[in-house]
Amino acid sequence: MPLAEHLRELRNRLAKALLAIVLVTVVAAFFYNDIINFLTKPILDSIGCDKTFEQLASSSETSEKCARITINGLLAPFNLALQVSLMAGIVIASPIWLYQLWAFVAPGLHRHEKKYAYAFVFTGAPLFVGGGYFAYSVLPTTAKVLIDFTPSGDIDNLLPLDDLLQLVTRMVIVFGLSFELPLLLVMLNLTGMITGKRMLGWWRGMIMGITVFAAVATPSTDPLSMLALAGPIWVLYFGATLFSLLNDKRRRRRDAAGPADDEASDLDLTPEDIGEVETVSAARALPEQSSGTDRVNGYDDVT
Repeated sequence: MPLAEHLRELRNRLAKALLAIVLVTVVAAFFYNDIINFLTKPILDSIGCDKTFEQLASSSETSEKCARITINGLLAPFNLALQVSLMAGIVIASPIWLYQLWAFVAPGLHRHEKKYAYAFVFTGAPLFVGGGYFAYSVLPTTAKVLIDFTPSGDIDNLLPLDDLLQLVTRMVIVFGLSFELPLLLVMLNLTGMITGKRMLGWWRGMIMGITVFAAVATPSTDPLSMLALAGPIWVLYFGATLFSLLNDKRRRRRDAAGPADDEASDLDLTPEDIGEVETVSAARALPEQSSGTDRVNGYDDVT
């Protein structure tokens, strides 16, 4: 299509995607309390306080530490409702705006590129969801370890709700994206950019790099959360390495067998001496030139 048609189609795709996000955000605004309760329930069940502020101030019990979720400011509840609703709208409407993006890009892709794209989407989405669910499941343990650093005595731990939601969101996104690492390595192997043998040679550096990444990415400083993130990525990395080794072995057998009956053989692109080729071709194609007006083999000099 002409450039103007492409720009018009892009505008229409973006308008549909934004409309879907806005509609889902409006619907999610009526249920933002349920969304907040869903996100904060694991941490509240782990470290939440059931006592009132007066009971906490007068209590001398220090055996079990807890935290109380708070909201600071008059406009904070309204801003929080907008943020939670918009986040829910983007996540829930993701199939729609991802489809609009795919519908705009897909016509320009070749068949094998579409095949790789389908494999990436249908494999990457479960991996991201699995990483996010894994982060959601380890949040209570992480919160329990962190709350134990609260000094003993008449000290209350007040946890702002917006900070808590940012913590949950960041952990879910970081865990989800980190689970995409083996998929990226597999795609690079399928395209021939890296081999399984090279990936296997990286195992020491990859284990160290994944461990450092887990230590930086997790919001807590305890080794339990770090290992909870690093352990599954180690397993996925070695799984991607095993797949790449098997794929390289299959590729070598296929190359040794040669092309199939319905496949074209490889072209011989070995360069030759241009001057020598032109001399031989001219000697074969042109008749002997004459110095006079006589014709040689029926041709004169002009012909």
